[in-house]
Amino acid sequence: MRTILTIVAVVAVLVLGKIFFFKKPDLGGEKGPGGGAGAAPAGAKGGEKGKDMKGGGPAVAVNVFVVNTENLDNVITSSGTIFPNEEIELRAEASGRILVLNIKEGSRVAAGQVIAKIKDTDLQAQLKKLNFEIELAKQTEARQKKLLDINAISKEEYEITANKINTLNADKELIEANLEKTVLKAPFAGKIGLKNVSQGAYVTPTTSLATLVQTNPVKIDFSIPEKYSTLIRVGRNVKFEVEGQPEAYYANVVAIDPKIDPNLRTLKLRALAKNPADRLVPGMFVRVSVDLDIAQAIMIPTEAVVPVLKGKKVYVVRDGKAAEVMIETGVRNDKKIQVTSGLQTGDSLIVSGIMALKKDATVKVKGAGK
Repeated sequence: MRTILTIVAVVAVLVLGKIFFFKKPDLGGEKGPGGGAGAAPAGAKGGEKGKDMKGGGPAVAVNVFVVNTENLDNVITSSGTIFPNEEIELRAEASGRILVLNIKEGSRVAAGQVIAKIKDTDLQAQLKKLNFEIELAKQTEARQKKLLDINAISKEEYEITANKINTLNADKELIEANLEKTVLKAPFAGKIGLKNVSQGAYVTPTTSLATLVQTNPVKIDFSIPEKYSTLIRVGRNVKFEVEGQPEAYYANVVAIDPKIDPNLRTLKLRALAKNPADRLVPGMFVRVSVDLDIAQAIMIPTEAVVPVLKGKKVYVVRDGKAAEVMIETGVRNDKKIQVTSGLQTGDSLIVSGIMALKKDATVKVKGAGK
C-alpha cells in the first residue's frame, strides 16, 4: 500500500513541475487581431520569397560590344611546301652494261643531252646483217622487174620478192628502235641528283641511275579552308616566305584541286614561282599569304563566341534579357573573328560573364564598347 502511495506522490510532483516551471516560450509576440502569435512575420517572409520567384532572380551585370562593320585585314595564311616543277628517275629502257655514264652529280643538263649509253654490239651486228639482206633483196627485185617486163616470170613471183624488201625494212626499223633504247637522254633541262650506279654496271629498266630535277620554276603546294574556296581563282598572286630568308617571294596560282579533302576540309592549290638563283630548294617549308576579296565585314571579339555541338553561338541583349544567336564565322586574327551570318550591325553582343549566362536570363548592361 505504501508503495502505491509513493508512486502517486512522484507523479503528482512531476505534473505540478510541468505546469509551473516549464512554460512554452513566446515565439510570436503578442497575438494579433487576425490570429495567433507569429502570423504576421510568417506572412511577410512568404511574401518576399514569392517576389523572388516571380522576378526570376537578380539581374546579371554584363559588358556588351556594339556590332558594326569594319575594314578587314583580308589575308589568310597557310603552310606549304616547295616542289620541283619536274622530277623523274632516270632509267634505261634496255638491259645491258653501261659503256658511257655522263652523270656529274649536282650539274645542269640540257634537254636531249646524253646521260648514259648501254652496250649495243649485238644489235649493231643484227642491223648490219639486215642491211646486207636488204641490199641483196633490192638487186633481186631489180632483175625480176626486167624479167616481168618481158613476161619471163609471173607477177606473183615478182610480188613475193618485192614484199621481202618491205619485211626486211620493217625488221630494220625494229632494231633501230631497240638501238635508241640503249641511249638515255635528258627529257628536259634540269639538275642531276645523286647517282646510284657507276660506269660498267649492268642495269635493267628497273634500275634507277639518278634523279633529274627541274628547279626553275618551282611549285608551291598549299591548302586553304574550304569556306574560302569560292574566293580563289587561277591567276591570283600569292606571297610566301621561307625560313631563314628575310625577303618575300611571289607566286602565281596555276591549278586548283577540283575536290575538297573530306578529312581536313581543305582545298589544295598549286602556285608557280620563278627560281633563277636556286634559292628555293624543293622540300622547303613556306608560309603562304593569300589576299581575299573582302573589304568590309562584321568582326567581333573571339571571347564572345561559344562553341556548341551544332556550331557556334553568341549572346545578345534583347529586351533586357540574354538571347542566344547561332552564327557562322569566317576569317580571324589574334583578337577578332569575322561573322558571316547571324548578327547585324547595332546588335549588343555580350562579351563578359558568358559562361554564367543562360537563355532568357535577365541582364544589366554595365559597359559598352565598339
